[in-house]
Amino acid sequence: MIVDELKYKILEQFGFPPTPEQANALDVFARFMTDRNPHAVMILRGSAGTGKTSLSGAIVRTMKAIGQKVMLLAPTGRAAKVFSLSSGSPAFTIHRRIYREKAFSGVDGQFNLNDNLYTDTLFMVDEASMISNLGLGGTTFGSGCLLDDLVHFVYQGHNDRLMLIGDKAQLPPIGEEESPALHAAMLEGYGLSVYECDLNEVLRQSEQSGILYNATMIRQMITHDDITQLPKIHFSGFSDIQQMPGAELIEALADSYHHVGLDDTIVVTRSNKRANIFNQGIRNMVLDRDEELSQGDILMIVKNNYYWMEEERKKVSEERRVKSEETAFGGRRESQFNGLANHKVPSSKFQVQSISNHKVQSSKFQVQSISNHKVQSSKFQVQSKELPAFLANGDRAKVLRVRRRIDLYGFRFATLLLQFPDYDNYELEATVLLDTLTSEAPALTHEQQEQLFRQIEEDYQDIPLKADRMKAIRQDQFFNALQVKFAYAVTCHKAQGGQWAHVYVDQGYMTDDMLTPDYIHWLYTAFTRATEKLYLVNWPETQTVTS
Repeated sequence: MIVDELKYKILEQFGFPPTPEQANALDVFARFMTDRNPHAVMILRGSAGTGKTSLSGAIVRTMKAIGQKVMLLAPTGRAAKVFSLSSGSPAFTIHRRIYREKAFSGVDGQFNLNDNLYTDTLFMVDEASMISNLGLGGTTFGSGCLLDDLVHFVYQGHNDRLMLIGDKAQLPPIGEEESPALHAAMLEGYGLSVYECDLNEVLRQSEQSGILYNATMIRQMITHDDITQLPKIHFSGFSDIQQMPGAELIEALADSYHHVGLDDTIVVTRSNKRANIFNQGIRNMVLDRDEELSQGDILMIVKNNYYWMEEERKKVSEERRVKSEETAFGGRRESQFNGLANHKVPSSKFQVQSISNHKVQSSKFQVQSISNHKVQSSKFQVQSKELPAFLANGDRAKVLRVRRRIDLYGFRFATLLLQFPDYDNYELEATVLLDTLTSEAPALTHEQQEQLFRQIEEDYQDIPLKADRMKAIRQDQFFNALQVKFAYAVTCHKAQGGQWAHVYVDQGYMTDDMLTPDYIHWLYTAFTRATEKLYLVNWPETQTVTS
C-alpha cells in the first residue's frame, strides 16, 4: 500500500504516462525507499533521451512534498549546477559535503572524511559514472577512494541511504574500465542491499533529435559489443546536428557567443594540445584578443588548489568576529561596519614587493564579505552561499579584472579578480600562473614545479628551522598560484558532467585501426554534452550517412 501511494505521488509530479521501463524504475525506487534494511542502496542507470533526468526531478519534488529530506550531490561543480537546474533544488559537489579540511593544509591540502550528522536523508548523486575508486589522486581527500568515502559517509548516518544516478556509456573514471559506482557487484561488496534498474528506451520525442538519435546509435555499439567500425553519423532530417567545415568555424562560434553566450558554448576535443590550439585561435580570431590575458576571458583550473579557499575562510571568520564585536557595542558602530563590508577594494590594495625585498605576506588581497556578496544573474539557480572546499581541476572562472602582472622566480604571474559561474558567481581575487595558459602540458611539469619551489625557497633562507621554512613556503601566494588554461575548448574528460547549449566536437584524424572502446565512450560523452545544437567539425565523409 505504501509502495503504491509513493508511486502515485511521483507520477503526479512526473506529469505524463511513464514508459514500461520508467514504471519499473518507479516501482524499484518505491520498494527501495520503503525497505526497512538500513543498508539499502539504489542504482538508476539511464542513457540520454530515456527520461532519466525527468524521472529523477520528479522524485526530488515528491520527496520534498512529503517531507522527506533529500541531499543532491554531483562529482563536479558544473554537474551539480545542471542537477540543481533540472530538479529545482540546491545541489552540491560530493567533496563539499563529505569532507572537511584539517586545521593545517600543507602543500596540497588535507581533507578528512566528515562526520555525517544528517538523519533520515536520501542522498541522490547524479553523474555517478564519474566517481572513481582507484585512489589516483593520492590521499588528499580521505582515503583517496571517493566511492569508498561516499558510502562510508552516507551509511554512518542515522537512517540515511544512497541513490546513484548515471549513464554507464559515458567515459569511466581515468584508469578504470567501467564506472564502479554504477556496478551492482561493487556496491554489494560494501555489504549493501542493491536495488537497480535501467532506462534504455529512447522516448519518441527524443527520437526527433539528431543528437539523441546518433548518441543512441553510438551507445548501442557499446552495449551490444559491436565496435567493429567507426560509427557513421546521420545528419539528414535533423536540425540540431550538423557538419561544420573548419573554414566556417570562426563565424559559427561568433554566432554562438552572440546568441547563447560564452558560458554556454564549448569546443570538445581529443587532447590538451588540440584544446590549446583551439583556445588560441578562438581568442585571436573570434574574440579579437591579442593580449596574453584579457578581461572577460574564460579560464579553467587545471590543478586542484586549496590555498585560496583557506585564505577566504580565514577572511570570512575574521569578518564575522569583527561583526560580533561591533554588535557587542549595542549597535553603536553597526553602520560603520556595514559601510566597510560593502566597500569595494581598489586595485592598489594588492601589493607585490620588489624581487630584492620579497617577503611574502599572506592575505594581501581583499574580497567582499560573503555575507554581502551579490550574486550576478545567471540562467542557473543559485545553490548556496557556502564557500567551495577547494578549487578543483576543471572548475571554470571568468576574468573580471586583470590587476597586476609580475615576472618572478623565472615564471610569470598575474593578480586577477575571478568570478566562478558554477559556484553562485562567487568572486575571488587570486594570483594565477600565466605560464600554463598556452603550454601543451596539462599543468606545470614536475620539473617546473620543483624549479618554482627551489626559487621561492631562496627567499626564506633567513628562517633557521627547516620545518618553519617549509611552512612559510606552503603559505606563499606565488607557490600557491592558480594554474589555469583558457576554457573555450576542453578535453572530453573536462567537459564530462556539464552541458552546454552549443557544443562543437573535434575528433581529429581517425582511422579504423584507431577504433577502441575508449573512443566510442569518448564520442558518446561528447555528443551528449549538447542541449540545443551539436556541430561536428571537419567530420570525414567516411563517417557520414548520406541518405
